[in-house]
Amino acid sequence: MSDLPALPVTFRPNRTRAVLLTVGAVMFAVLTVIALILPKIGPGERASFILTGALLFGVLVLLSRPKVVADESGVTVVNLATRRRLAWAEILRVNLRPGDPWVFLDLSDGTSLPALGIQPGIARQKAISDARTLRALAESRGTGG
Repeated sequence: MSDLPALPVTFRPNRTRAVLLTVGAVMFAVLTVIALILPKIGPGERASFILTGALLFGVLVLLSRPKVVADESGVTVVNLATRRRLAWAEILRVNLRPGDPWVFLDLSDGTSLPALGIQPGIARQKAISDARTLRALAESRGTGG
């Protein structure tokens, strides 16, 4: 198909990622400023404010991690805490049904792998377009169909 993107291509929820990282940075900054301007707290309490801000920011960075990277040899699915490399032949179907929180990949071993890098949360039309593109790539390069 001539309308397929040039590989490698990365799918990720950019708006969601921007919101998470912005909120995380603002929360860290606010908690740090509060820790530094409160006059009647000790160094341990100041450190706990800053540590709490850093921890919250870290959680939001983790939540912004998901992506799906398609290249010539296959797909890498990066979810919250895991990364899985798949050959094109392993992907039988790419699913994004109404109400699904993200794309699911039906695999040749009989399992289904969630691909959190394509999620219709904030940018529904982009997620649908990305899912169709990944589906077309899987069908043209693998055993899907």
